[in-house]
Amino acid sequence: MHNNTAISELIEAGKWVSQRGWVPATGGNFSARTASGYVVTASGFDKGQLGTHAFIEFDHEGNRTKGSGNPSAETELHLNMYKLIPSAKFVLHTHSVAATVLSRVIKGHTINLHGYEMQKSLSGVKSHLDTLSIPIFDNDQDIDRLSLLVSDHHLHTPIEHAVLIRGHGLYVVGRNIKEVLRHLEGLEFLFSCELERLKLEGIQAGVQP
Repeated sequence: MHNNTAISELIEAGKWVSQRGWVPATGGNFSARTASGYVVTASGFDKGQLGTHAFIEFDHEGNRTKGSGNPSAETELHLNMYKLIPSAKFVLHTHSVAATVLSRVIKGHTINLHGYEMQKSLSGVKSHLDTLSIPIFDNDQDIDRLSLLVSDHHLHTPIEHAVLIRGHGLYVVGRNIKEVLRHLEGLEFLFSCELERLKLEGIQAGVQP
């Protein structure tokens, strides 16, 4: 995939995601793996109003090759996700209410979703009887340290679809733009359902240890 193609797809994705309220203010960051390296949104841009000037290009080693904006502090985490998941071509980082709150309500380091038909919106999930597990990592302003925690987790439990950062948001991956947007929409629906379930049943009764 050419850099310009990836940027065009991320610009359109930004409009779609912003309309759903999942990247408020200038929150979130988007990226894509390309034939020459990576493209990542620069810091401080409204994701619903992205232009070509809002992207920074990197080579395969993570060296900046083009773009005048300031790199997002979380660029390293994006590039690390690509190293861990060779099939991933897109990473979208969002800040929805459901994902952010649920990541704080769940006290453990995994949210296990079970019994929802919408689980099948995630690639590889065949039944509502399957358990869809999304790892949760404590937020850390030291992105290198956070990336290392994600890498260590991946060694024993491979990351397939997404990770949650506690009190921060969601990082979701996909093999193409359609898949990553489907994963994002499916997970947001599931997180909203799970958060509502916990509210109805009583937070303490439903939270995982």
